[in-house]
This record gives sequence, C-alpha cells and structure tokens, in this order.
Amino acid sequence: MRDASYDGVFVVAVRTTSIFCRPSCPARKPRRENVIFYRNPSEAILAGYRACQRCHPTQTNGESPEWMDRLIANMISHDVQWLREDDLRAMSLEPARVRRVFRLYFGTSFQGFQRNMKMSRALQLLNNGADVATVADKTGYESVSGFSDAFARTFGQSPGHSSELECICIRVVPSPVGALTVGATSDGVCLLAFDGDKSDRDDAGRVSRALGCPVLPGENEHIEHLCEELDDYFAGSLTEFTVPLLLVGTSFQKSVWAALQGIPFGETFSYEELANTIGRPTSHRAVGTANGANSIAIVIPCHRVVRKDGSVGGYGGGVWRKTFLLEHERNILNNA
Repeated sequence: MRDASYDGVFVVAVRTTSIFCRPSCPARKPRRENVIFYRNPSEAILAGYRACQRCHPTQTNGESPEWMDRLIANMISHDVQWLREDDLRAMSLEPARVRRVFRLYFGTSFQGFQRNMKMSRALQLLNNGADVATVADKTGYESVSGFSDAFARTFGQSPGHSSELECICIRVVPSPVGALTVGATSDGVCLLAFDGDKSDRDDAGRVSRALGCPVLPGENEHIEHLCEELDDYFAGSLTEFTVPLLLVGTSFQKSVWAALQGIPFGETFSYEELANTIGRPTSHRAVGTANGANSIAIVIPCHRVVRKDGSVGGYGGGVWRKTFLLEHERNILNNA
C-alpha cells in the first residue's frame, strides 16, 4: 500500500508472517488474501501479531493525516462554505477516503462532522450576541427557518434559547499513547478517552446523556488548558493537573475518582488500598467497577491502580498504554 496518509488510521497485519505494519511501510507488499486490518497497534498485538522492525508501527502518537488537518482548518476558516464531493476532488481528495477516515476518527460521516461543527460555531456566535439571521448566513444556511430547524434538531431548543444551552466541545489530539479524544463544557473537562478504544465513544455518549447536551467538534478554554498540561505531562515537566474537571457519575464513583487523584505521581495503589482510602474496605470490587467507569483518563489516574500482587492488571485503554504511563511516571521520578 505504502500510503502515509493512512498512518495513524489503521495498521496492516500479515497472516503469513504474524507481523503488523504502518500503511506506509516500505516492506514488500503482501498478497491481499493474507492481509487483515486493525484500528490500532493494541488490537493487532492482542490478536497475536508483533510489530514490524522497519516501520515501527507502535511508535505512533496518533497524529491525524496531514490532509485531514488541512481540510478541517479550511472548514474553520470558511464559515459559509459547505464542502461537497466536487469540492473535495478539487482539493485532490477522494471523497470515499474522506468519508472513511472521518468515520474512523469521529464516528460520524464527513457531512455529519461539518453539520456538527457549524452547530458548535452557531451556538458560540449566538452567545456572543449575533442575531439569528447573521448566524444562519455565517453557517451556510439559505434560510433562517432551515437554520432554526437544524439548530433545534441538534440542541432540542430554538436559537432563541441559546443562552440556556450547553454543548460538549470535543477535539482529537495526538499523544505518545495514541490519539486522545478530549471534551469539555464551559464548566470544565468531562472527557479524556483513548481514541480507537471501543469505550471512547461509549464514554462520550454516556457523558452527553448525563449532561443533557450534544457532543460537537470545537474548542474552549478548558480544552486548550488540558492540551497544554498534557504536553507538559508527557514532556516530564508536570506531575499534577490543574485543569477544572466536570465529573459525571454517582456520589460513590466520585469518591473513588477523588481517591484516584490522591495517589501520588509515580506510585500505585491496589484496589483494596483504594477501597480503604474511601472508608469502604469490603467494596474493592465496586471500587474496581467505579475505576473502570472513569471517563477522564490520565488526569484522573486510574492507570495507577494495580492488582494486589503488584501486577499491572487490565486497563480500558489497553495494557500497553497502562504500562507506558506507569513507566513514564517512574522514569520522571527516577530522573528528578
């Protein structure tokens, strides 16, 4: 295949060699009947494949294809323009590829992504004082009624109630453990999930239902703050996050998540120790369930909980990510 534009979107495993590669790998092209595709290195490893030593597919930070970043930037800079298939071809982009990659990264069609982005922009404009006709024009709708109908389908309210409405802005960002889906409302960060893990959109849907607001692509100050702190965390210069959080869960879950935040950087607790910390020494199974329900990974460090015998145990984002995070923190402490 040897196409770098698909790097980070999936990996290619070869049944006859038990090796998986990046799509851009320069190795000899295998026969199609011997190839199987996985969304990420974790899935390939769990299926019994080992990483190629030429293209090092596990050493990816989840960066999106460069053409996709350019496309989204174009959409942001042109409020009115709706990009259609002919527009994509004029940009030397194959519409089928665009649809496939947007579905993989965002769980929605390209047109759905555009519509969601425009609704996020519309809410921002309305809350900044723009009138409905101006917002309809800036978001590419031919009539105010068409815009109002689309707005109501997204938010469940007419544009006139925009000051009462909220949305979860989400963004996909790269990291040393792959792409991360981060989300925040105006109150704080409510989502940090490992993109490509099946739970990332489950978490987003659960948080959306609990808060009663839609998930839309966009930015806000809390996402910017979180991204800055994640960069510092992975660079080794930050050991405690300060970004405001919006926790969505039961009182018991929130007590467990608060206890997780009390585990010192670079150290680990067992489930039993965590249960003792919250004064529920016989509830270590319930503590484990609450730990797994954490929708703000890394910042609320559920990766610091291990088995009683000290072994790593399971992890929603994959054991390889948990191992990476624990080793990263220990290395920072050892080199301090």
